[in-house]
Amino acid sequence: MNLIIVLTVLAIAAAGGAFAYFTRRPKPRKNTDSLYTDALNAMVRGDSDGAMRLLRDVVRQDTDHLDAYLQLGDILREEGNPQQAIKVHQSLTVRPGLSEDLRMNIHKSLAQDYMNVDEPVQARKEAEMILNIDKKDVWATEFLFDLAEQNQDWGRAAELVKALEKVKNEADITRLARFKVYEGMEKFESDDRVGAEGCFQKAVTMAPNFGLPHLYLGNLFSENRDLVKAIDHWEQYALLDTKNGSSVYSKIEAALFDLGRFSEVEKFYRRALDKNPENLDALAKIANVLEEKGERQQALELVEDALNRHEDSVKLRLMKLKLSLQAVPPPQLAQQIDEMIEIMTTDSNQ
Repeated sequence: MNLIIVLTVLAIAAAGGAFAYFTRRPKPRKNTDSLYTDALNAMVRGDSDGAMRLLRDVVRQDTDHLDAYLQLGDILREEGNPQQAIKVHQSLTVRPGLSEDLRMNIHKSLAQDYMNVDEPVQARKEAEMILNIDKKDVWATEFLFDLAEQNQDWGRAAELVKALEKVKNEADITRLARFKVYEGMEKFESDDRVGAEGCFQKAVTMAPNFGLPHLYLGNLFSENRDLVKAIDHWEQYALLDTKNGSSVYSKIEAALFDLGRFSEVEKFYRRALDKNPENLDALAKIANVLEEKGERQQALELVEDALNRHEDSVKLRLMKLKLSLQAVPPPQLAQQIDEMIEIMTTDSNQ
């Protein structure tokens, strides 16, 4: 009887110990690779906060998980903390035994970090480090090309255009024409006007639908006071480059005034509008010309028709307000202003 009691007590104690072990032991941590995968999925979903939380968990568990550090720095930059991103990415450069791919990715991230804090010189150095590892890297070459273009370093831009052609092993006719334009700009800055014109004309021949050489041909002929040719090339630029073409509108107007051909201003803007019906800059210019001719009602109808398609355009609404000043009662003008304020407030809150 005593033996039975002893065995029972032992059984109960063993069961209690097992229960305590399985209920109180710490849960195993989730595998860092799995956490890293979850973080990447969160990034794909646009969940930056969730991705950052997971990546921090990864690096807490595994300080050698360099990919997690790299992604963490990228998120910090995208979330408005570029200085912190630089610190994270710089800390990776001193790690021993980095693979070439990882080193290149670190320099790529640092280049983007430095551009984010407006330090293009440092950004350029990082991109050049990538080319020191792999001189055929397309990303670094294009990054440096963009920097050279922004800095108007046409010689370097030309070199990089050539490099891109070799790297990609493909003939991009527009890029080749752009290279000719840069070559022409170098000649122009060296006062070789004949050589510059030859390069610009060659670019036009190579890529007839490329607007940039027409811009510089227009500028060149304008300096030579050949306004007829200048207008022709500026108009070609304005019609071919619908994004930036409005930058020469004032030049075209001034040149036509100088030649006593003001009646052609409206015709030009109508050609621009025919080329691109969504060109609100050209439409606003036509409305201005009509108003100056005393055809305010026709100008107003033109603007109102455009507003039916672009009701949130503040530019069009301002033009309508300007045209309405002499014909519309003050309460209606105030209403127009209120509508513009509402649009602008809505846009700023988005």
